Amino acid sequence: MNYRSYIFWLFFRILLLVSTILALAYTIYKEQTAYIVVISMALLYLCINTYTFVKRRFVVMDDFFEAVKYRDFSRWFPEDRGPKDIRFLYTGFNEINRTIKEINSQNEAQYVYLQKILEMVDIGIIAYNLESGDVLWSNDSFGETLDMPSFKNIRFVENRKPELFNTIFETYHREPNSISIALQNESIKILISDTVFQVKEDAFKLIVIQNIDDTLNKNESESWKKLLSVMTHEIMNSIAPISSLADTLQKNLQLAIEQPEETRLELEDLNAGVKTIKNRSEGLLKFAKTYRSLSKVTHLNLQRVKIEDLFNNLQLLMEPSIKAKNISIEFNVTSPKLELDIDTHLIEQVLINLILNAVDACKDGVHPQIKVLASQNPNRDIVIKVLDNGSGIPKDILENIFVPFFTSKTTGSGIGLSLCKQIMLLHKGRIIVKSVEGEGSVFSLIF
Repeated sequence: MNYRSYIFWLFFRILLLVSTILALAYTIYKEQTAYIVVISMALLYLCINTYTFVKRRFVVMDDFFEAVKYRDFSRWFPEDRGPKDIRFLYTGFNEINRTIKEINSQNEAQYVYLQKILEMVDIGIIAYNLESGDVLWSNDSFGETLDMPSFKNIRFVENRKPELFNTIFETYHREPNSISIALQNESIKILISDTVFQVKEDAFKLIVIQNIDDTLNKNESESWKKLLSVMTHEIMNSIAPISSLADTLQKNLQLAIEQPEETRLELEDLNAGVKTIKNRSEGLLKFAKTYRSLSKVTHLNLQRVKIEDLFNNLQLLMEPSIKAKNISIEFNVTSPKLELDIDTHLIEQVLINLILNAVDACKDGVHPQIKVLASQNPNRDIVIKVLDNGSGIPKDILENIFVPFFTSKTTGSGIGLSLCKQIMLLHKGRIIVKSVEGEGSVFSLIF
């Protein structure tokens, strides 16, 4: 509305100017001197008035833009003074200033909020200019993790600890990677990752580090507790009968030596006892060999493999024996283009182990069924699932199934799932399980 009023008065003035100029031209043509003087003065007044009318808006706008240039949004324009069209501009400028101040206030609050969060986390974070080395931002945890005081340029670290500088700042860690660094004659494990980003024409590097020594020690301690518990149980199951039987045989032999006339040594009993000791000793030897096999898998022979080909090989290998047990098995790949860089032999071993476990789980069911599926999830990870409709895994057992030598079977080494997990870790993948008692289990290999 106010802009229309301004445009109306501007055109009105232009119309008056044109009319006055025409009138002046007419009086000059008629040589009416008195009128020429009067009309000339009127024309001069109209020109000055029109110039002032237009200029005052530009002066106000220039004043506002000057304030914006210097980021002075505290300026307040009087909305109750001046012509109506200028008051309208003042109202608009004040509204803009008020909005910008609110945005700045929100940004400052968010910055302080994020600053506090980043200061409180025990993860070290630093961002610096790649060319100059000037630190854009870092939190206290970064310096504490590296045992360094606060610094403004990364060259400070280079001068004090060159090896640490090369490891942290010069080496690129695109993927999260655990490394060891030496601090005060002590080696600690940290998890590190970094990324490079561009702000206008400057390149910056963001580094994130975390001390994982305590976490690793805690997890390692828990793993050892579980492993030792299972190993102790397994060894004691063999040692206790051997010790008891050997003690009984030794007493019988001693009695036969001391009282040969009164004691009749049954050679069959002696043979049976020695045979039992031999069997249990072989069980312990097998246990030791199994443990050795777990520690042997340390490197991979990677090759690009189509999952469809992998499934075809498994189907040829396993389908006849599984169908002979009246168990249905199905292999399905969502896309024939799905491929993986894997050690074929080891991944086949993992899948065979999971399929055989599924056979054991569902063989006593009414309509036993096993499915082996491959697909790509929304994160673009390739997932291979082994599903069964068997008895499921009890909750009290589920958390221990990947512990070496843990088994709920009467026959079994307890090494299978532990080996599967180790193989997946070597492939930088994961193995997870979901199971419901009475409904079945799903083992997922995520690459």
